[in-house]
Amino acid sequence: MRHFTEAQELSRACIPFVVVTLVGVRGGAPSEPGAKAIVTKEGLHCGTVGGGKIEARCIREAQRMLAEKERAPWLATWNLQRDIGMTCGGETTYLFEPHAANAWEIAVFGAGHVAQALVRTLLPLSCRITCVDPRKEWISRLPAAANLVALREENPPDLVGRFPSSAFFVVMTQGHATDMPILREIFRLHPSAPYIGAMGSKAKAGKMRRELAESGVPPDLVERLRAPIGLPIGGNEPEEIAISVAAELLGEKPRISR
Repeated sequence: MRHFTEAQELSRACIPFVVVTLVGVRGGAPSEPGAKAIVTKEGLHCGTVGGGKIEARCIREAQRMLAEKERAPWLATWNLQRDIGMTCGGETTYLFEPHAANAWEIAVFGAGHVAQALVRTLLPLSCRITCVDPRKEWISRLPAAANLVALREENPPDLVGRFPSSAFFVVMTQGHATDMPILREIFRLHPSAPYIGAMGSKAKAGKMRRELAESGVPPDLVERLRAPIGLPIGGNEPEEIAISVAAELLGEKPRISR
């Protein structure tokens, strides 16, 4: 059960890993079939498949698979004396199962009531969330989670460049005046981002589009702004808005693989 839980946490944190399982033994061996270990690029994450030289070899092979971005499972059978240099002459077979990092990165600008609810709605999903806000008291309210990075930044537009162009951008700051500098920077640095959305009324959305056009954003890009954000479901409570936004994001998720 621990290995399953650790694998889930790594997946949510978008960290690639390899599950190594001892599936066969002939003769003497340092562990029993069924022994498992999880390996990341940093080394052994948890578990054991025998320790010593045989485990070191398993870790090296798993790290090689990660470095070479191998995706297919692999079976390795080694003679412990001839191949590993151990004194016992048994034979072991290991199954290596690589798990790629999840590519769904979501940048949430703003940490107010709706953003707090949205982050909590998204956390159980296989995604990596970054929430940015200049207000310490709001950033500190975010939960601790392996797939959440909470950043207090006095000038949030400065952080737009740290995200990949494959990220989903969700803008829900304190108001129009703080939304617009972030949106302009997103359209400047990541015009091909699969999702750019902002919270607000239809009137506010129209004003956003006009100001983006006036600042030089091409009309075809301006029309890509998702505003008002979220599906037309639920009411105006933060939790209901969060569910509508999360549903919209899930609907657009397939675009990250295009």
